[in-house]
Amino acid sequence: MTDTILVINAGSSSVKFSLFDLQSSLKLLVTGEVSDIGATPSFKGTVESSGATDKNTLLAASTHEDALKHILDWIKARKHGEIAIAAHRIVHGGTIFRAPVIVTPAIEEQLRALTPLAPLHQPHNLAPIDILKKLKPGMPQVACFDTSFHAGHDPLFSVYALPQNLRDKGIRRYGFHGLSYEWIAQVLKRDHADLAKGRVIAAHLGNGASLCAIKDGVSIDTTMGMTALEGLPMGTRCGALDPGAIIYMIRDLKISPADAEHILYNDSGLKGLSGLTNDVKSLQESTDPKAGFALDYFSLRIAQFMGMMAVALGGVDAIVFTGGIGENAVNVRKNILKRLLFLNPFETLVIPANEERIIAQHGARLIIQQCEIPHQHIRRSR
Repeated sequence: MTDTILVINAGSSSVKFSLFDLQSSLKLLVTGEVSDIGATPSFKGTVESSGATDKNTLLAASTHEDALKHILDWIKARKHGEIAIAAHRIVHGGTIFRAPVIVTPAIEEQLRALTPLAPLHQPHNLAPIDILKKLKPGMPQVACFDTSFHAGHDPLFSVYALPQNLRDKGIRRYGFHGLSYEWIAQVLKRDHADLAKGRVIAAHLGNGASLCAIKDGVSIDTTMGMTALEGLPMGTRCGALDPGAIIYMIRDLKISPADAEHILYNDSGLKGLSGLTNDVKSLQESTDPKAGFALDYFSLRIAQFMGMMAVALGGVDAIVFTGGIGENAVNVRKNILKRLLFLNPFETLVIPANEERIIAQHGARLIIQQCEIPHQHIRRSR
């Protein structure tokens, strides 16, 4: 029977999944998602070979565990083989986890200790690990980190100008979207060897958004910092903000820390600027001047931060766009690039995001090294 690897990306209200065949160069078999958990959960799953898609709703009271059970049952019914490994996207690896790891109880405990650094992501990323331990006991599980690609940054790019005693407590710049940037570096090496050795600004633009300065395939700098709030304005997150504004919100406006956190993560960014929505397609179609202002602000700030990445790199040979907005919002790309005409000529590419394949590659490699799956079953994949 074919062995497969299940890739899981879980959020607060969703569980996204992909299934890859370990015995045929990590061929993608199925993809899907359970969305809107906690409200009106629904399932969508697609078989890649045929394009056939199944959709159905789950009970309103369905939990993440119910969602995973539904996913496993649906995969089993497709008869694609036995799931041998589960690999998970974990947002924060701190300074400890500089590469993917096979999850053990001790490692899981260390990952939970990082929750204060990613309070709105880490618990939901980790929850499926516990659930799968119950549903498929003994199955190896791998954690892949959004911070790992940036782990080698020079201190000039990772330190905040704070007293040493605070820096010693983990207050530093980590960076995120590393799995997406790792995929871009891999595609450049495969398809654009000249650019892969050069100075590249990669722009992961989606509901979460950041930039990464990549030189010779290595992350040099990035716009996100200790948390996923710093840097670019995003769909619902504020991006760079004077820390004094947060002090003012809490001390003078009497907004509680929890409410301030909710505002900065959920009510800001494009949603906060427009007062309408965080959906870029809807904003582009809107005639409301606030929608146009939000998109102009978004584009301007991205261009400004690209200037910062250019300084880190000492120039720019290419700008690569990825993510839902980066890949699909042509006018946003144009609005960004027109503000960078003062730079020396550079190439512009659009590379579709594929964190799932990077996660599958890491999971397969680790299991080859440490478990019983025969090496010949897993070949190099594109």
